[in-house]
Amino acid sequence: METKDQLKEERDKIVKGLEEAYRKLVEFKKAKNSPLVVVRNGKIVEIDPYDVPPTISYKRGQG
Repeated sequence: METKDQLKEERDKIVKGLEEAYRKLVEFKKAKNSPLVVVRNGKIVEIDPYDVPPTISYKRGQG
């Protein structure tokens, strides 16, 4: 069984990877002048990549 420290370390690596993937996605979309396609309130919408922050920090929720 893994300890809490091992789980926290693994979670931190996953979050870091998600942040890097987001950064690369926004960079790629800007380079290709292509919109980000997301689901917002159950509807598919296109977002200009220049309208989103270039980086994002994920924070662990309470609970």
